[in-house]
Amino acid sequence: MTTLDLIKAALKEDMPSGDVTTESLAMKPKMGEALLKAKEDLVLSGANAFEETILFMEPQARVKWQFNEGDLVYKGQNICSIEGDLLQVLKAERVALNFLGRLSGIATLTRKFVKEVEGTQTKILDTRKTTPLLRELEKRAVQHGGGLNHRFNLSDAILVKDNHITLMGGISKAVERIRQYSKLPLEVEASNLEQVRECVSLNVERILLDNMDNATLTMALELIPKTIRTEASGNMSLTRVKSVAQLGVDFISVGALTHSAPTADVSLLFDWGT
Repeated sequence: MTTLDLIKAALKEDMPSGDVTTESLAMKPKMGEALLKAKEDLVLSGANAFEETILFMEPQARVKWQFNEGDLVYKGQNICSIEGDLLQVLKAERVALNFLGRLSGIATLTRKFVKEVEGTQTKILDTRKTTPLLRELEKRAVQHGGGLNHRFNLSDAILVKDNHITLMGGISKAVERIRQYSKLPLEVEASNLEQVRECVSLNVERILLDNMDNATLTMALELIPKTIRTEASGNMSLTRVKSVAQLGVDFISVGALTHSAPTADVSLLFDWGT
């Protein structure tokens, strides 16, 4: 599904039978300017979706951006201006702001996590815990915040998790079966030190250290050779992530980047010229 498809669906959801309030005012086109303003410090993401939403309702609108996606915007700054028929812009306002607020919120939270691990070798990753159908936009927002994308979908990479392990009766059996049918690199989830040792013996490419406390992570890393990449996951908060990074893991995956990011506070201010 393209961004335009998402926008059309979102506008249909918001206006299944038109905007009965604005249309009942029975006004002629009202030319003017609107300003998109940050009401808190944020990292900008979703500019393209915002602009496409505006232009879908008002094709003649001119949108002038003061910032690029990935830029830090401070509270009170104008992010962009819109010139055109403000009645049509008004119809698009909520959907456009929903896209930009949601995506800027993800980028902003990601930037906070990335800042926490500065000075270490660790990279911050997202997960597949995304809003249905918004994964491409949300994972791009993670990039705007300075994070990296884990696998985009189940077709992208092999990750053997606890259910696969249980299904096959153990890590070794799962890995051996997969290697019969695929040449893709293997990442395997380990939830204890015994499983870590098993993954090392199988020489998998990457081990996901799942829901381990820092003491257990330290012991796990001592067992894993440098030739195998490491990823820590589970209960990764802003207050904890730095201490985990300092242990020396290659990656920390954080589901909260997309499933728990607060919406960035932005507003669209109209100059009706009255």
